Amino acid sequence: MSAAETASTPSYRSLSLWWDTLPAGLAGPGRAPLGGDTDADVAIVGAGYTGLWTAYYLAKADPTLRIVIIERETAGFGASGRNGGWCSALFPASWDKIARGSSRSEAIRMQRAMFGAVDETGRVAEAEKLDVHWAKGGTLGLARSATQEARARAEIEHARSWGFGADDYRWLSATEVAEHAVSTGVRGGTFTPHTAAIHPARLARGLAHTVERLGVRIYEQTPALTLEPGVVRTPYGVVRAERVIRATEGYTPSLPGFRRAVVPVYSLMLATEPLPETVWERIGLQRRETFNDYRHLIIYGQRTADDRFAFGGRGAPYHYGSSIRPEYDREPAVFGELRRVLIELFPAVADYAVTHTWGGALGVSRDWYASVGLDQKTGVGWAGGYVGDGVGTTNLAGRTLADLVLGNESDLVSLPWVNHRSPSWEPEPLRFLGVNAGLRVMTSADHVEARTGRQARRADFIGRFLGH
Repeated sequence: MSAAETASTPSYRSLSLWWDTLPAGLAGPGRAPLGGDTDADVAIVGAGYTGLWTAYYLAKADPTLRIVIIERETAGFGASGRNGGWCSALFPASWDKIARGSSRSEAIRMQRAMFGAVDETGRVAEAEKLDVHWAKGGTLGLARSATQEARARAEIEHARSWGFGADDYRWLSATEVAEHAVSTGVRGGTFTPHTAAIHPARLARGLAHTVERLGVRIYEQTPALTLEPGVVRTPYGVVRAERVIRATEGYTPSLPGFRRAVVPVYSLMLATEPLPETVWERIGLQRRETFNDYRHLIIYGQRTADDRFAFGGRGAPYHYGSSIRPEYDREPAVFGELRRVLIELFPAVADYAVTHTWGGALGVSRDWYASVGLDQKTGVGWAGGYVGDGVGTTNLAGRTLADLVLGNESDLVSLPWVNHRSPSWEPEPLRFLGVNAGLRVMTSADHVEARTGRQARRADFIGRFLGH
């Protein structure tokens, strides 16, 4: 890259806590854009986790492959560099929903594959010497009301009915929860060991450097104008390839022909200043357990390697026409509510400053069912629709896409999410009205339960349209 190109590379440190705390060698400088027409064996659109994992496993399997990644901004710009840092075994569609489209045994196999994706991510990070602040402390689900406790206990009973034992999911008494974290109002909780807290931007940027060492070409500041069989068109040239992979997640609606494939839903986060060890002795999370609770409007958090709270949740509106703009990352009312909830959970944090606020778009398919696939006739592949559960799922997607491209008859290519086709979202204004109505219902359901102490039926109704 020339000195002029390096000087003009934008700084991305304001995107999130994770970007702001990247070592200089991982933060930049940026990579050059595409310099003209080029040929490849595999062209990947999107340098987030999905694209990078796919390139990694392809390059490791066949070093002779010519692999090109096209990225509109920079590697890790989107959700991969802004998420909550949970490498989890969560999959957006429920076991019941997966089984309805395949079988009970296949749904269980899908979940076991997700368990494996967490460990595989950690294995690669260690093997490639990616310092991603890996801490496999599991996930703690706090039950802080009678209605939340009922949902939590039902979740454990449901897991037992599917053959998952205490090694995978277990109920904790209030006393047992306190051995992990001391939060207010806790009646009990759930625990699964299948989650690691990570620094997500370190993973994304580290993977980008790793695949480059393996011979993959990454072109940044290069938007894909169209994605077609055998070709990706950009303002700076055309990439011709036998296989073209769409790895654009929440940004997919910006591509012609894909406007209704997913909706970009915003999730927002904040981070505190580093807290003293004396405070953490009162709070816990000594193994850096990730945590949430059983309210309807999702929240999620972790203790970072530098002893901050990184805490986020839903609540930001969907924007008309599936539009994505930088200003949508900033919703002061949502940040204020996130701080209020964090202090409610852990009052000791009230005396400490919030140093970072940020947000970003995640991709939601119409049936809340993530998918990965390759059309053998056209050579076009895809993965996405992770609904915010993409850190672990993208690893599974990358391995699966690599096997599909290479024609490997592995166990991965027959998993039930492979070649699943989600229906398109409704046209506007129905999409705008429906998504935001669902958000309001989930918010009001939490208020109703807090006021009455009874389960809110309205949330069950909305659940029919989600991944249940």
